[in-house]
Amino acid sequence: MSIQNRRERERAEREQLIVTAARELAESEGWDAVTTRRLAAEIEYSQPVLYSHFKGKDAIMAAVAVQGFAEMATELRAARAAAQGVRESLAAVAEAYTSFGRRRPALYDAMFTHRVDLPFATQEAPEALWAAFGELLRAIEPIATGDDAPGILTETFWAGLHGMVTLMRSGRLPEEAHETRLALLVDHFATP
Repeated sequence: MSIQNRRERERAEREQLIVTAARELAESEGWDAVTTRRLAAEIEYSQPVLYSHFKGKDAIMAAVAVQGFAEMATELRAARAAAQGVRESLAAVAEAYTSFGRRRPALYDAMFTHRVDLPFATQEAPEALWAAFGELLRAIEPIATGDDAPGILTETFWAGLHGMVTLMRSGRLPEEAHETRLALLVDHFATP
């Protein structure tokens, strides 16, 4: 292995270490606890090393979000592929989405509620964002009819799922009615 390849590998490993430490700290203490000083101490590198990889906390949070979208896409794809039938596929994707947001609150916040420097809904959006949206779209496309725009229909379904996750996490919707709400949303979309 060349020296250049080794350096690139070490740089990628350090970058991953920073992202992993930020995720773990955010999940245990919240995003307010994630600072470059704290991360430097956690990974035992100086702050200038962190800044050689990321411009600051916002850039770290954006990297965490991209990882989150890749993980979400994988979970949504697995749920959709395991389901039989259009309604079942939509229900499986809806459950996987809401479960993801409820299990990983800090990651979900980096992806959807905190302002991060990531382009959404443009060609410049990272592949992982398109992959996650694409899984929602593939669950919605079979129910789109006539003049329905599958993209807009998907965005509306996604908004409903996001609202459920956000409102349950904040205590504004009771957890015990989650399955009923999810079934209502899926039935609304799956009924021609």
